[in-house]
Amino acid sequence: MASTKKERIRLVIHGRVQGVFFRASAQEEASRCNLAGWVRNLVNGSVEVVAEGDERALDEFAKWCSHGPPYAKVSHVDVSKESYTGEFYTFQILH
Repeated sequence: MASTKKERIRLVIHGRVQGVFFRASAQEEASRCNLAGWVRNLVNGSVEVVAEGDERALDEFAKWCSHGPPYAKVSHVDVSKESYTGEFYTFQILH
């Protein structure tokens, strides 16, 4: 049986990722993957994501973030694993 180990990742997505519905699309994708956490714009033009959930779902979500929604142009994604906390119940857009 497949592992259902819970994990946490932090992603910083670089490129043309603001003003292209990246946060809203990421929220939809995270919900589809049954992940919890948040997404926000950074002042340098990047988007930051913290997501928790099943390891396989996080991999799928990170892969989606490497291209994002149709009008995004992702140049690269910084990925770091963090300790799972279970502090999130939903996936939110932070303003």
